[in-house]
Amino acid sequence: MNKDKYIQVSRELIDFIDRSPSCFHAVANMAEELEAAGFICLQEGRKWELQAGQGYYVTRNGSALIAFNIPRKDFAGYQIMASHSDSPVFKIKHNAEIQVDKKYVKLNVEKYGGMLCAPWLDRPLSVAGRIVVRTQNGAEIRLVNIDRDLLVIPNLAIHMNRSVNEGYEWNAQQDMLPLFAECENGKKDAGGLLALIVAEAGVEAEAILDTDLFLYNRMKGTVLGVNQEFIACSRLDDLACAFASLKGFLAAEPGKSVAVHCVLDNEEVGSTTRQGAASTFLKDVLQRINAGMGRSEEAYLTALNASFMVSADNAHGVHPNHADKADPTNRPYLNEGIVIKYSANQKYTTDAVSGALFRLICDQAGVPYQTFHNRSDMLGGSTLGNISNTQVALNTVDIGLPQLAMHSPYETAGIKDTACLVAAARVLFEYSVQAPGDGIYQLQK
Repeated sequence: MNKDKYIQVSRELIDFIDRSPSCFHAVANMAEELEAAGFICLQEGRKWELQAGQGYYVTRNGSALIAFNIPRKDFAGYQIMASHSDSPVFKIKHNAEIQVDKKYVKLNVEKYGGMLCAPWLDRPLSVAGRIVVRTQNGAEIRLVNIDRDLLVIPNLAIHMNRSVNEGYEWNAQQDMLPLFAECENGKKDAGGLLALIVAEAGVEAEAILDTDLFLYNRMKGTVLGVNQEFIACSRLDDLACAFASLKGFLAAEPGKSVAVHCVLDNEEVGSTTRQGAASTFLKDVLQRINAGMGRSEEAYLTALNASFMVSADNAHGVHPNHADKADPTNRPYLNEGIVIKYSANQKYTTDAVSGALFRLICDQAGVPYQTFHNRSDMLGGSTLGNISNTQVALNTVDIGLPQLAMHSPYETAGIKDTACLVAAARVLFEYSVQAPGDGIYQLQK
């Protein structure tokens, strides 16, 4: 693959992320691409009429999505790539507007997930998410995005905090509230945030029953570096993996197994929601595929034994200013391939079997791979693979794309690695992992 192709994929990723200021928008954008490719939308609350040779997708909560392609009734198993739609962010509280000295209006927000706070300061922000509006018969969800520079979280001048560069603990209630407006003549604008939401959604204020609204960074993604070798963008963790999974899924022609593109929500806060990895969402979909093809429960369990899941959630690359924070012998770098993640305490699901199978997939795709372990004296994060396995027990590998500044509102990665994952995802979805005997594994097309 040449450099122009790497840059093209990176720019497509940037465009996808720029159009996805919230997890709800990310799922809506994926659904739109699936619809354009001929996939049929299913509803969890209705009977599924499934046919071999057809692709389908289903969403839950508007923030999680599972798409699948059934090659034939007697499919061998499920080939799954699972990623997540959410990223660390600030969520806007109810009754959010706070007046300060009858001069300013700021918004009351709270942290969602474990984030780097400092990079949120002194940059243009806006608001996106969803609202629930009253209808004649109940309620309906509308997505909203105030698509302009709207807010800023201003730093305190160094003259008033001389020790800030010596280490500072950010207080979410004091330091991280965004400036929204000024008070005119000592009075807060009667419309405020609600008026902006009403205008965006095209509804009456009285119709809004509830909201899930978040701040997002307005700085556009870019390709940079002296040789255009890096990509910098918001929400690379984990929309880069969700994007690569979708692109590989749409390009694949499934063979013996059902290809499953799975994007879950709430990974950044523990996954214990009805749309998270700890939920029954994936299990429900896999069982309904099995039943929809008229197969028995035993056939379902047999299929799980012949299945493979890739838990795709970004990985830490070696930091140029803090190279000592990386493990001495497992040191992933940007633009050197997909990272296979290991953890003795099972924060990652990878073991020798799943790691070896994913290496075979990468070899088949012709893409490089690297390995990651945390330093032995440093706790790392976790991801959705091991949590999902409590619902659907599968041979699973944890992988990711190497990046810097994870959980910042503006992260950095390499231009080559996303394209590598697209290629590996395509191979995953086109092949089947077979286990004809305990300890014997085959990768078949």
